[in-house]
Amino acid sequence: MKTKLLTLSILLLFSANTFAQDTELTDYVDPRIGSEGLGRVFIGPSCPYGMVKPSPDCTPRPNSGWLPMPEQVDGFSQVHVSGTGGGPKYGNILVMPFSGGMDRIKHIDHRKDETIKLGYYATQFQSSGIRTEITTAPRASFYRFTYPADSLKSLAIDAGFFLGESSVPDAREAQQFVGSEVQIISDHEVIGYTRIRGGWNNGRAYTVYFYAETDQPFAHTATWKAEKITNEKSQYDSHQKTGALLRFNSSADVVQLKVGISFLSSQKARQNAHSDIPHWSFETVHQQLLSQWKDLLRRIEISPRTPEAQKRMFYTGLYHTMIMPVDRSGENPLWADDEPYYDDFYAIWDTYRTSSPLITLIDPKREADIVRSLINIYKRDGYMPDARSGNCNGRTQGGSNAEIVIADAFVKGLEGIDYELGLQAMLKDATVDPGDRHEAEGRGGLTPYLQLGYIPYGIPRAGNRTVEYSYCDYAIALVAKGLGKEDLYLHYLKQSGNWKNLWRPDYEHAGAKGFILPRDEKGNWLDEITFGKSNIQKPTFTYTPVTFEGPWYTPWWDMFFYEASSWEYSLSIPHDVPGLIEACGGAEKFEERLDIFFDQGFFNVNNEPSFLSPCLYHWIGKPHQSSNRIREIISKNYNDGPAGLPGNDDSGAMSSWLAFHMMGLYPNAGQDYYLINTPLLEETTFRLDNERTFRISTQGLSERNKYIQSASLNGKDYPYSAIRHKDIIAGGELILKMGKKPGEWGKQLLLNEENKK
Repeated sequence: MKTKLLTLSILLLFSANTFAQDTELTDYVDPRIGSEGLGRVFIGPSCPYGMVKPSPDCTPRPNSGWLPMPEQVDGFSQVHVSGTGGGPKYGNILVMPFSGGMDRIKHIDHRKDETIKLGYYATQFQSSGIRTEITTAPRASFYRFTYPADSLKSLAIDAGFFLGESSVPDAREAQQFVGSEVQIISDHEVIGYTRIRGGWNNGRAYTVYFYAETDQPFAHTATWKAEKITNEKSQYDSHQKTGALLRFNSSADVVQLKVGISFLSSQKARQNAHSDIPHWSFETVHQQLLSQWKDLLRRIEISPRTPEAQKRMFYTGLYHTMIMPVDRSGENPLWADDEPYYDDFYAIWDTYRTSSPLITLIDPKREADIVRSLINIYKRDGYMPDARSGNCNGRTQGGSNAEIVIADAFVKGLEGIDYELGLQAMLKDATVDPGDRHEAEGRGGLTPYLQLGYIPYGIPRAGNRTVEYSYCDYAIALVAKGLGKEDLYLHYLKQSGNWKNLWRPDYEHAGAKGFILPRDEKGNWLDEITFGKSNIQKPTFTYTPVTFEGPWYTPWWDMFFYEASSWEYSLSIPHDVPGLIEACGGAEKFEERLDIFFDQGFFNVNNEPSFLSPCLYHWIGKPHQSSNRIREIISKNYNDGPAGLPGNDDSGAMSSWLAFHMMGLYPNAGQDYYLINTPLLEETTFRLDNERTFRISTQGLSERNKYIQSASLNGKDYPYSAIRHKDIIAGGELILKMGKKPGEWGKQLLLNEENKK
């Protein structure tokens, strides 16, 4: 019997090792997860933080360009965003293969089928029968078109197409056409640009230059301006849409196309195309893309025994986190220096909580470059962004949250960052009112915030701005303290308590007492909110902790809270949870409040203000309750299907939240620790940048054994329900022993009481 068991063990071990060798981690990335429903993720090929993101555009409506079949396809553009809400951005330089005559500009078709994989997209059109395959390099896309043998083999390049076009001039959040230009410079090459302004961030004009080259010569060409097609080789910019029509020889069944992109010039786009793709091997480009992702994904490896669905959810979550922001170093049209330049922070309000901390664990040098870019934007542009796209700051949604990103990097010891200059950037946000630029950068309502200690109702987003500025002030305090600036530290530590000035302690709702609520400049609490601008009539509506928006005729962007209710924001004090517990009436009342919050449906899984809320039980010594809530949230709202994300992915925010909780860790952004929860994954191994490894192992984890009984760190008993960043990067192993019922483990959050906040 022992011999049989030994043989079986050897076979199982062999099977596991074979699995690990034969299956690449990239196979578990499924770009379709979150592509439908609210997720809005980008489905096309992308390199890590890649500037170029080619994919189909299914009418100008969706933010990511793509819509599921049977929606039409206008063509394939080269620049997209992922997972965003609000108005679209980009969708520039459209290419479309077609087989008809060269007498029309639009060549809309429908998909017969579709293949979506990491770094690869393919479809065949119903009408023309043309098959399109796409992969990409960081700054140049690569297409392979296969035409039916007896067709007219043609290609349109549309420099006038973009997403989010509106017939209303200067429509808010809509992109607006400014100009475009095309020139056929040889029998293989076309250059040009498009210039667009507006979009989600209501930004100034940005210009996308392109260089398109085919491996087959053009047999016939034409260009257009507005809707007039001519035989001319070029169309200059006269604030009208332009494009080119190209036809190939009838013998050319397969035509390959490179499209280099630049934000500087067409010549730079040409250089990008030739340096990124100096050959005509589609497979080589695809394999190089996969190699980049393999290097990143292998930095967090999970047990080969993990269920297949969880593998797809986890590695797709890592992938989504590293699509944006976009590395445009050397492509900045606004200034020239040697600092890294990143764009498409879309938006830091979404990503600072989990995306930035996850990048710090996977690729700390990359995160350091991102932080350097934020600081350099302040140096050159005047303010760090809370959001930035198309080389333009905007829009702020709440706090000046780049400060939390800097603090997170600082307390975790990221190197190569000028933290003194970073502190200057943080202090600019905290001391200089941006005035009428408040939607683009800085802290709107800063003057009354400093005078009153809160932002009074009537100033847009007064509630969440007050709460978030308090958090940002705490981030300033941490960096100031670490740099030895004691007076600044004490000042901003005190100011970080400003959230209490909007805490109405006697207000009761649904069994809970005390909420963040509107207050006017005279200090009066407001139960009835006046709306409208009439000097005669003063209509009102009642404001309660569940008010998400006012009546339909009140602008949601100007509400007291942005994208959340008081129930959510009254629990969103990440820098002072002990102070929050005290304001709620102590640990027992706080637990009751959390139970009401989740059981009565006040928790909102699909938006970021509630991201930390499931973990708040940690602060009252009940991490098992946090784990119960987290597992319930994931099981009900996440899966490995196209609708597998419960809200806008927001540049990887929703995905990184999931990835952290699957590992059993959760960051409190801007601070140096991770909360420990019951993992969904049996084992996780971090391959750290310092060539060390850190492993989280579970013993006996199952659906029944879901409670941590005890923990050990590097062989020593570890009774705390959080672990410091320095302990992870030092390498070692955290072992979690599981059981059927909650035990005594985790009653204390951390060894150092000072860092409970």
